[in-house]
Amino acid sequence: MTKNFAHRGFSGKYPENTLLAFEKAIEAQADGIELDVQLTKDGEIVIIHDETIDRTTNGKGLVADYTYEELEKFDASYIYTGQFGFNKIPTLREYFNLIKDTNIITNIELKTGINEYQGIEEKVYNLIKEFQLEDRVIISSFNHYSVLRMKAIAPRIKCGFLTETWILNPSKYIKNYCVECYHPHFAMLTPKIVKELKTLGIEINTWTVNKEEDIRDMIAKEIDIVIGNFPDLTKKIIDETVNK
Repeated sequence: MTKNFAHRGFSGKYPENTLLAFEKAIEAQADGIELDVQLTKDGEIVIIHDETIDRTTNGKGLVADYTYEELEKFDASYIYTGQFGFNKIPTLREYFNLIKDTNIITNIELKTGINEYQGIEEKVYNLIKEFQLEDRVIISSFNHYSVLRMKAIAPRIKCGFLTETWILNPSKYIKNYCVECYHPHFAMLTPKIVKELKTLGIEINTWTVNKEEDIRDMIAKEIDIVIGNFPDLTKKIIDETVNK
């Protein structure tokens, strides 16, 4: 059955990639949460999508130019002024403490596409091990070299190649590198591509699916994980489908 993952938490209604958005995703009974990680100047693993803090906080500049003590002073919910109070950029450790006693599966996207953050794969894996979450995480990245580095460090961790381009023969590409999952934009999932991927036993996890008709289409195609900004809507449609 298709699983429902909250994209950057419940980002359709709450400040993305904050503990508040993650808490609300859990309340909405999402099966999993997708989030993005980067490294601060002093090597802390933080959860934020952009390489800069300009769009999502009241600060400016590169994540990598700040220590975490400096970074946590910025408000990651400032665009929702007056609605949710102050929400800092969380650490991956704080997130793991939040979900460790739940059944939530976490899709950790390594934001290594622009800044490779040398050593981030090992840092992330060490934290996963510390919390004993090896069987409840999926690692993905648009930087496929980064994914393969994680695979070399931790062969049993489930990994996926993210893409927003039309890869030729994606099923063969994924299999060739011994990666378990394919993470394309949902518009790329033609019936032919889906069939080829399923024939080779490749897990299909797609983003960012927010409209009802698109969610229903992904369920009809038996896509493994639908990642969207509105986990409440996705859950409602999945439940309707199951109870037909």
